[in-house]
Amino acid sequence: MDLQFSGELWFWRGPSPYHFVSVPDEQCGALEAASASVTYGWGMIPVAARIGSTKWTTSLFPKNGGYLVPVKDKVRKAEGLELGDMVTIRLTVAV
Repeated sequence: MDLQFSGELWFWRGPSPYHFVSVPDEQCGALEAASASVTYGWGMIPVAARIGSTKWTTSLFPKNGGYLVPVKDKVRKAEGLELGDMVTIRLTVAV
């Protein structure tokens, strides 16, 4: 399954600070349907992700009925991304 969407890069300051992009609600249904066959626990969904020319592997975090894409520092630096930037992300879920 391939998904592409745009969203704002935001920062969570919790005990493990990290940058994320929220998956839009209209795309979460397809992810929820696939989650039972691909999750490795806690509803985490492994994906291949891409922003611009930078590719990486990560896992989507389930949160409040939706999903969050964690964006690594090396991805942000490679693509010149700053907090609040709108980014286009492509995700591939191996179903």
